[in-house]
Amino acid sequence: MVLSSLSPLLLLSAVLFSLLQTPTLSIEKPYIVYLGSHSHGPNPSSVDLSYVRNFHYDFLGSFLRSNRSAKDVIFYSYTKHINGFAAILEEEEAAQIAKDPNVISVFLNKGKQLQTTWSWNFLRLERNGLIPSDSIWKKSRFGEDTIIANIDTGVWPESKSFSDEGLEPVPSKWHGTCQHDTKQVQCNRKLIGTRYFNNGLAMYAGPLNSSYSTVRDHDGHGSHTLSTAAGGFVPGVSVFGNGNGTAKGGSPQARVAAYKVCWPPFEGVGCFGADILAAFDAAISDGVDVISVSLGGGTEEYFNSAISIGSFHAVKNGIVVVSAAGNSGPNPGTVLNLSPWLVTVGASTVDREFTSSVVLGNKKQVKGASLSAKDLPSEMFYPLISAADARNANASTREAEVCNVGALDPRKVKGKILVCLREYNNNERTEKSQQADIAGAVGMILVNDEQSGNDVVDDPHVLLVSHLNYSDGKHVFDYINSTKLPVAYLTPVKTELGARPAPIVAPFSSRGPNLLEQEILKPDIIAPGVSIIAAYTEATGSTYQSSDTRRVSFNVQTGTSMACPHVSGVAGLLRTLHPDWSPAAIKSAIMTTATTQDDSNEQMFDSSAYLKATPFAYGAGHIQPNKAMDPGLIYNLTTLDYLDLLCARGYNETMIKSFSDSPFKCPKSFSLGDFNYPAIVVPNLGATLVTITRRRVTNVGSPGTYKVRVKAPPEVEILVKPKSLKFESIGEVKKFKVIFKAQVKGMPPGYAFGELMWSDGNHHVKTPLAVKQH
Repeated sequence: MVLSSLSPLLLLSAVLFSLLQTPTLSIEKPYIVYLGSHSHGPNPSSVDLSYVRNFHYDFLGSFLRSNRSAKDVIFYSYTKHINGFAAILEEEEAAQIAKDPNVISVFLNKGKQLQTTWSWNFLRLERNGLIPSDSIWKKSRFGEDTIIANIDTGVWPESKSFSDEGLEPVPSKWHGTCQHDTKQVQCNRKLIGTRYFNNGLAMYAGPLNSSYSTVRDHDGHGSHTLSTAAGGFVPGVSVFGNGNGTAKGGSPQARVAAYKVCWPPFEGVGCFGADILAAFDAAISDGVDVISVSLGGGTEEYFNSAISIGSFHAVKNGIVVVSAAGNSGPNPGTVLNLSPWLVTVGASTVDREFTSSVVLGNKKQVKGASLSAKDLPSEMFYPLISAADARNANASTREAEVCNVGALDPRKVKGKILVCLREYNNNERTEKSQQADIAGAVGMILVNDEQSGNDVVDDPHVLLVSHLNYSDGKHVFDYINSTKLPVAYLTPVKTELGARPAPIVAPFSSRGPNLLEQEILKPDIIAPGVSIIAAYTEATGSTYQSSDTRRVSFNVQTGTSMACPHVSGVAGLLRTLHPDWSPAAIKSAIMTTATTQDDSNEQMFDSSAYLKATPFAYGAGHIQPNKAMDPGLIYNLTTLDYLDLLCARGYNETMIKSFSDSPFKCPKSFSLGDFNYPAIVVPNLGATLVTITRRRVTNVGSPGTYKVRVKAPPEVEILVKPKSLKFESIGEVKKFKVIFKAQVKGMPPGYAFGELMWSDGNHHVKTPLAVKQH
């Protein structure tokens, strides 16, 4: 800028003149003026476009007194499909334009924040891109210098999620290494450790070549889960243009270490117990704070499971271990990773959806899930055919119906929208769309069978696909069977925010009760696990299909594997904020501050049947990170408590001595009902007249008096003694007991649920109750 050389007298005159002017109160803002659609059709000529532009200038000019003024303030003229313009206007001008009969609407051009790892916004760590002062992110310095390990398929180190830009030197507590790697994986100040373990695999597959000497992720699962837990901030992320925004993990400033134990499957198995256990052993030695394990365990006895054993030793060394509950829901008793020292995580939805609607020839419209990269011409109907009617002569009707490889006849499919059936527990959704694409379909409708119900997934298909639930899919089949020439079209994929209600328990999320130990509630908690966008591998296509040549740096995935690292990330924040807390204290804080309500303040739904969900679906509830940093009271557990539990399960002292650091004798009398878990399950009420469980809580907040409130399960009488607990200092421990009595023996049948809550007015320490009459 060049300053003018005006004389001092002229400058003084200009200043005095400006001071004497009446201030202008009108404020100019950007508005959008929407006029509807155009009359020029879908393929306008340059003359058509110019005409529309001039029309906008003339129209606005009639309000601003000149065409020239309109040209100066219009910064967008929508000339192709949308008819309207965006302009800088005063409030009075906008109000006058809105009164014109040709105008549909006038509204402010409000800023819309870019969103990708939207789940952290949904969990209120940020609000529309801004981080509130009370966010656990700020309080915990974004998980600074906490070390989060991931036992999974490895890592794609070049991902921007693992950039070390702005990070200080590696914390001195780190004792790990970056293992020599044949695929040129390099560590930095963010990705501080990499190791791979495959001897367990080699025991089955035989000698492995040098391509296995790497932690590089060729699957995508490990990169996705690790970045969800602790990836840094990466702006400008989307998946095929959807979910635009900034990707980030739960502990964005944490350091990460990747332990690769999962490989291309050998006879259906890719992650072997020996490798998993070796990874745990290394991670404990390396000095990590949190271990995230998005792998399915089993219902084996505690010490017949590599994950259970490894996590026991990790927890004993002060490391929080978080695991996935499994994807075998909604059937009861399917939850995995049952050890009480694990944090077992189920999956929920968030208030964001990626959708494509199906519009049938009878004008019926149903909304499906999709993240396809391709679109079809707007509102253009195509012939619609059921895959069963497109059967290849050599295939059975059933093989064609579910779009198996080679079961479709291209002559019947080409140029049409194909309807494929998805069978329960069949996750080959993108393989079906690949077969549809090979056969020449222009699009596909994937319909759930009855058992698959409402479990729809927005996969990044190679052609436009809409995945419908069972009831909506019935409309499609009914329509096909009702007419000789069925037609339909699919709308382009769009990102929808504000979907309600949310959260909902995901239909695939594995459910309780705990089949190994009924008195321990599992899952413990639920967290976002549906349509999560995070880092990915560039070694394979976004659909895992060999013919998919697309490569993406970030991808969308769904499962309890995605829910697990959300909790791992929160555990990292809590570890930074409360370095002296035990793993059990962190787990308790997460569980007792969880919510069982959705964003409409109604009890959470179970999406498998749209009924009210129970603790067997959501555990203690949906995670609330900001509340977890100040829980008030916690249910603490030590190694001795876990050893007492093992005694009650029949482990003898000789066995226990082998993993106890000090001499240990089993207590003469210990009831599993007295195990100090942040949930209470009574699986056999009525076997005795009353059932008594005992708990102890530790104050981790300010002094105060807590009073108890109980929402008893139906037909169950509950008495808590004492009814109030007074705490005068941090670390003070108080005991209480809960007495259960059946009002009507055997009623209601099955489990009934309730809640016990201690509150001092500021903190609400909630404990789920599950009771089954004997």
